[in-house]
Amino acid sequence: MIRRMDVSLVILLVLAVFAGLFAFVKDRSLPMEGLYASGRLFGSVWIELLLGFIIAGLLEVLISPSEITSWLGTESSTRGILMGWLAGLVIPGGPYLLFPIAASLFKSGAAPGALITLITAKTLVSPIRMLTYEAPLLGWPFTIARCLPAILLPPLMGILGQWVFNLFMRK
Repeated sequence: MIRRMDVSLVILLVLAVFAGLFAFVKDRSLPMEGLYASGRLFGSVWIELLLGFIIAGLLEVLISPSEITSWLGTESSTRGILMGWLAGLVIPGGPYLLFPIAASLFKSGAAPGALITLITAKTLVSPIRMLTYEAPLLGWPFTIARCLPAILLPPLMGILGQWVFNLFMRK
């Protein structure tokens, strides 16, 4: 039987092979250009990735699984959704910080609905991004028109996401 992480690895491997073959068929030099581009991307984000994994590891040893379960576990339902919503709105950093933390919390017993709420809040409404990029470049009327609905969506996504997750987990 294949474990979940193995399925993800196989999917990524198949996608990489097909993309590489497609690039090769299009132009024999493209696969190497793609590898160089990947190296440049990795070179520009490796520090953020490393710090994200360090923070996630520290959270794993600093916060006990029972504390995580009490705040974000399936038994916390409404409180977990609200805590995930609040955390998603205030947590700094980008995906390199967010996803290692979410993975660590999930491994420690956080409910999928709470984490879906956290991830949705962080990706839809980032106060730092809103203040530094969105409002200065697009203006406050646009920023407010986009952010007000986005602020209300994460709890709904968490509730629906928990329901879908539960459907997948039924055997």
